[in-house]
Amino acid sequence: MANDKERRLKIALLQMDVRAGEPEANFAKLTAMLEEAAALPDKPDIVVAPEMWNTGYALERIGELADPEGSRTKSILSAFARKHGIHLIGGSIAEKRERGVYNTAYSFDRQGRLNAAYSKIHLFRLMDEEKHLLAGDAPGRLTVDGEAAGMMICYDIRFPELARKLALDGAKVLFVPAEWPHPRLHHWRTLLMARAIENQMFVIACNRCGTSGDTSFFGHSMVIDPWGEIVAEAGEEETVLTADIDLALVDEVRARIPVFEDRRPSLYAD
Repeated sequence: MANDKERRLKIALLQMDVRAGEPEANFAKLTAMLEEAAALPDKPDIVVAPEMWNTGYALERIGELADPEGSRTKSILSAFARKHGIHLIGGSIAEKRERGVYNTAYSFDRQGRLNAAYSKIHLFRLMDEEKHLLAGDAPGRLTVDGEAAGMMICYDIRFPELARKLALDGAKVLFVPAEWPHPRLHHWRTLLMARAIENQMFVIACNRCGTSGDTSFFGHSMVIDPWGEIVAEAGEEETVLTADIDLALVDEVRARIPVFEDRRPSLYAD
């Protein structure tokens, strides 16, 4: 970042098709798209991938397909971040641990160091996640070049309490890897804009595209500013979506409409 007045970041979102149950094809596709992003004329500061990109929602076989301890994923993503000096929000993957499989997102700093891991807290019953996956038990906090940020995954954005908690902890950017399907495009766009407006933060959401079985995914990866304005939005095809953001805008918006100062949390308790 340049200085306190001008904290600009270049963002690249990898809106990719995911082949359910085919980790080898997905690792190859992600690697190719990572290199495409790194080769952009304006090299990104941050690259973001979608949800469950290693396996897709092949949940009936997830125990055999999931990456044990995320080892392969961590190795590939760490090496990329270190090689290119890019901060990488590595989407989320099916991560196999001793207790079971989690839907986990990793963040790597510019030196390739793992600086955060977040397992999806809210499991989506409409896709039977709760039958095959274990839920995380902690919010996704991280830093990007010294600035506080947060991670949520797909269905999590329907829970404003989680986004608000991250904002109260200082997050100025919220990263959202997703596999959000048709027909709920209106929900996707509205919820993301709401999370940005109510928390006066940037929301950077990377959705998959393509079709798995009878389910189609519409893409529409988005970058939204703290006013709720859309900075960039993809269509429904595979693409590397780019955008520039300035984190100074977060401070400006929060100063102009002091939502956090005007909160009355004692009245919100159950």
